[in-house]
Amino acid sequence: MQKSIDSVSLRDFAEEDIRLKVEWINNPENNQYLHYDIPIEYGKTLRWFHQKDNAHRVDCTIEYDGQPVGVIGLLAIDKVNQKAEYYITVGNTSYQRRGIATKATMLILEYAFLDLGLNKVYLTVDADNEKACGLYEHVGMTCEGLFREDLLHHGKLIDRKRYAILKENWSCGWRDE
Repeated sequence: MQKSIDSVSLRDFAEEDIRLKVEWINNPENNQYLHYDIPIEYGKTLRWFHQKDNAHRVDCTIEYDGQPVGVIGLLAIDKVNQKAEYYITVGNTSYQRRGIATKATMLILEYAFLDLGLNKVYLTVDADNEKACGLYEHVGMTCEGLFREDLLHHGKLIDRKRYAILKENWSCGWRDE
């Protein structure tokens, strides 16, 4: 998959991206809200890369001016029910808070709705992750619900929110804005 706008582009996640992904996910500045078994390891991530089910997921590297800065994708792609789960991490912390996540999200939504023909893209996020919730609302996602004490994280039950966007609520003319 190749999509771009301005200086932000998405390309298929490649084996050579694994070292960066491991570095990004293991960075405490990035993993506060991630629910991985930290630290992740290169060998396990390499095995995941070769064994992942590419028929039901899309994993991309986010680039800014050709520099890899994060990962984004769609999981559990369900063509029967026309939906998929979204994820994103701008792992290179010097590129956070620059609008890259917004553009990358709009690109993956464009791919989901126009290329894959999906109707809904959704995600679940920690309720206190204000930066992420702000991004999702900024791109037009709606909070569909609050799941109280939904997940045990670092020994504490945390609340989570479910966000989603339907194709009919997504602006296919967003590139003109």
